[in-house]
Amino acid sequence: MFTGIIEGQGTVKKIETKKNLLVLAIDLGPLAEKIRKGDSVAVNGVCLTATNKKGALVSFDLMRETLEKTSLRFLKVDDLVNLEPALKAGSPIGGHFVTGHVDETAVIKDIAEELNWVVLRLGISRENRKYIAPKGSVTVDGISLTIGRAGKDYFEVYLIPYTLKVTTLGLKNKGDYVNIETDILAKYLFNKRKGRNQGGH
Repeated sequence: MFTGIIEGQGTVKKIETKKNLLVLAIDLGPLAEKIRKGDSVAVNGVCLTATNKKGALVSFDLMRETLEKTSLRFLKVDDLVNLEPALKAGSPIGGHFVTGHVDETAVIKDIAEELNWVVLRLGISRENRKYIAPKGSVTVDGISLTIGRAGKDYFEVYLIPYTLKVTTLGLKNKGDYVNIETDILAKYLFNKRKGRNQGGH
């Protein structure tokens, strides 16, 4: 479990392709001190297990399912990624409950810049649009954000200078892909209401 509050950025140092597997080696920088072999880390919002560690360099195994359903398949050596260690008992929850299980990859449809803030417009499928509501929560590349406007096939999030500085969203361009995880509470509420309407208990 995570909160969507990014604790640092890492640099992709090596990408090794194996049969049905891709090994991603990331320099976690100072954050590596918190990570042990076997720990879960959200990398651009994707929950991965640390399989090896040598100094600040930590390796993660990506299965075919992860590559097919997340934007991690587009990573290249020297790319920056957002990092968040798993939530520990007693830790403050500054964002919202995030599982690290990505619902879909979304394309950045537009970027509008205003004084001291940026508006990202992101495409969203019909399947996941039902979990998107203005003022609700969403995770974009591992970052807990509040939804602004929402249309039929898109939604918008607003980024302050701090978010642009400490996450990779400040490096994104129109047409880039990002990982989207909709709010788990919205999913539960929707499915509970759906079950009630269908005669469930």
